[in-house]
Amino acid sequence: MHDNVNVEDEVVGIARDLIRINTTNTGHHETSQGEREAADYVVDKLGEVGVETQIYESLPGRTNVVARLEGVDRSRPALLLHGHLDVVPAEADEWSVDPFAGEIKDGYLWGRGAVDMKDFDAMLIALIRHWKRNDIVPPRDLVFVFTADEEAGSIHGAWHLVREHPEIFNGVSEAVGEVGGFSMQINDDLRAYTVQTAEKGLDWMRLKAVGKPGHGSMVPDDNAVVRLARAVANVGEHRFPVEVTPAVQDFFDSIADHIGMRFDPEKPDEALAKIGPLARIVGATLRNTANPTRLDAGYKTNVIPSTAESVVDCRSLPGRSKELEETIRALIGEGIDIEYEVREPGVETTFDGPLVEAMAESIGHHDPGAITIPYMLSGGTDGKAFNSLGIRCFGFAPLQLPADLDFGALFHGIDERVPVDALQFGVQVMDRFVRRS
Repeated sequence: MHDNVNVEDEVVGIARDLIRINTTNTGHHETSQGEREAADYVVDKLGEVGVETQIYESLPGRTNVVARLEGVDRSRPALLLHGHLDVVPAEADEWSVDPFAGEIKDGYLWGRGAVDMKDFDAMLIALIRHWKRNDIVPPRDLVFVFTADEEAGSIHGAWHLVREHPEIFNGVSEAVGEVGGFSMQINDDLRAYTVQTAEKGLDWMRLKAVGKPGHGSMVPDDNAVVRLARAVANVGEHRFPVEVTPAVQDFFDSIADHIGMRFDPEKPDEALAKIGPLARIVGATLRNTANPTRLDAGYKTNVIPSTAESVVDCRSLPGRSKELEETIRALIGEGIDIEYEVREPGVETTFDGPLVEAMAESIGHHDPGAITIPYMLSGGTDGKAFNSLGIRCFGFAPLQLPADLDFGALFHGIDERVPVDALQFGVQVMDRFVRRS
């Protein structure tokens, strides 16, 4: 069966549809929304071309979709291709467009999820539809997973599937998802595409101080708010030392000749200045980080509260989670308790093997002269859950981007958007890559 549907046009339409489904994940089940609607959309789109899907719900509305396409050589290990359907909240008043309208203007598709990560979801859906309509059989079994809850630690998504339904991943040896494949301009003559081979750990902490409650007009000898504020300030102002992990060293080794210098851990800013907008992401992978993001204390102006709490977004380098906690405990001092909201160690793999070679070949075919380079993601992905099953995980969602675009700022940022031609480029690269995987 063959048809005249253009996969490059269809991927844009699917991405628009997904953005228009508000799948905001607030971090609380009661207020999160839209994941079931988005999952139903995926099921319908795949069902139209005869692909059977399975739905797994961890809680009502927290919906995950799974499909498996049989390959030519079923004796080979399967490849997992995955994307999450939820997005972080967006304050419409801060945006220049409606964040859930899927508007196309100035050559970009705008909206929450445009790069994180409904663009890649759309690539996968468009590819499946294209292959089924044209009787294309992949070289090995492909497992497609569209998850819920990635933006709040993956508890109701990837971790639920891994813990409750591990049979989904039988025979899977490798996985490809976010965040990689985007281009960066090294110099006037060279464009490089990142491949995520590592990601930092999630160490989300809640700091809690307990003190004596009292009247706001009195002179207290113990104020939980003051103690917590001092601890939070110490954490927020601390700068962890630079530590060069293998993935980060591989990144700088890959581009050293092109930027005209080797990375010096004593002078990290010199090398970061040479890589343009990507410095925002790479700079965050040189050390552990801890950023206070929320404060909560009291209920009335004239009442000194008995408790005060703060949430700190900590990200640890692979193998450095314990070290990070020890530092935080030293910074906050006595009388502050730590509770973990999420604790998932960082993961790391090597930049080699046939899958990596297929990525490089596919990029080189569609962008002659370009290279692929490994890097570490400063954030987190569903890959941590899949890695727990022994699956080797990569981030590769190809996008050819304008040289001056600060891509890192678009993730969870205001006016999130993806170039339309980059989205079309990505689906072409993915088509070639998966056929050679």
